[in-house]
Amino acid sequence: MKITRIETIPFAIPYRKPLRFASGEVHTAEHVLVRVHTDSGLTGIAEAPPRPYTYGETQESVVAVIDRIFAPQLLGLSALERETVHARLDRTVGNPAAKSALDMALWDILGQAAGVPVSALLGGWTDRMRVSHMVGFAPAGDMVAEAARIRETYGITTFKVKVGRTPYTDDVAACRALREALGPDVELYIDGNRGWTAAESARALREMADLGLTFAEELCPADDVLGRRWLVERCAVPFIADESATRPAEVTRELLGGAATAISVKTARTGFTASQRVLYQCEGLGVAVVMGNQIDGQIGTLCSVAFGAAHRSSSRYAGELSNFLDMTDDLLAEPLSVVDGHLRVREGAGLGIVIDPGKLARYRQDG
Repeated sequence: MKITRIETIPFAIPYRKPLRFASGEVHTAEHVLVRVHTDSGLTGIAEAPPRPYTYGETQESVVAVIDRIFAPQLLGLSALERETVHARLDRTVGNPAAKSALDMALWDILGQAAGVPVSALLGGWTDRMRVSHMVGFAPAGDMVAEAARIRETYGITTFKVKVGRTPYTDDVAACRALREALGPDVELYIDGNRGWTAAESARALREMADLGLTFAEELCPADDVLGRRWLVERCAVPFIADESATRPAEVTRELLGGAATAISVKTARTGFTASQRVLYQCEGLGVAVVMGNQIDGQIGTLCSVAFGAAHRSSSRYAGELSNFLDMTDDLLAEPLSVVDGHLRVREGAGLGIVIDPGKLARYRQDG
């Protein structure tokens, strides 16, 4: 199973509506399909979703770093030599989405070679996950209407509310409207994408103390070291580190420094290998893990649910697995389906990714 070729295909699929949050907004999913080919005839597939406003990657940079830097270093290695692969990838700073896509494609190859799903190789805890859906940065009435539609259509009862607007009272009012409209049985948690100050965050949390929030995530800037620590000391709900905890070392820093009490794991930025290391860190320290989303398409979502369902701790809470519902189309030959609020792991060997060649031809950007 030696690597013979690595293929990068940029593609673009519009969203049904702009997705807005404190750190930016996106109108089109400009992602990169990554295929790792081997001499055994097996091909691993994954998706790299660049997020320039968070990690500095772009579609062009993902293609360039894989084609020019990573591929020449990986050709000839076996798909089993994951430690060597990562040692070579780590010579280059950053580029988390590009590295993660390569890692997950290699796991796809291993699953195919073994004849079992990747989720079983990773841990095999369950075959599905509860799904949470993101709403936010819209008038409160629109947010309530969207959440009600999603609950009615897909059976989803957990909602991640994007906050971080100024004044913060707009977001507080929106969260209150959601709680009043959806009732006590729906889970709500908030994500600020670093949009508020620590003081604004504290005031907002105090004014939402009666809403029964499950989590609060990245409400203030990641480099506001003292402010974050001060805020978490006063936070009555688990405080999730996301953009501030993108690598195992950052996870250690945030947790031991008192700047977070839970961690968001995103396979789009730590693949399967590093995500497992982060997960085990969190289990050892006794903190909660939530499966996050990097506005993944269906391929990336398939990877997230494969990892999340594989482990007991990552499947405990609803995973952010529904952003693909905001896309006008996707590349999978058999689209994903959320049923009764759950998303199932794909059956079959590997990740179960089968690309529709007609859709790929329609959306690819390289010719």
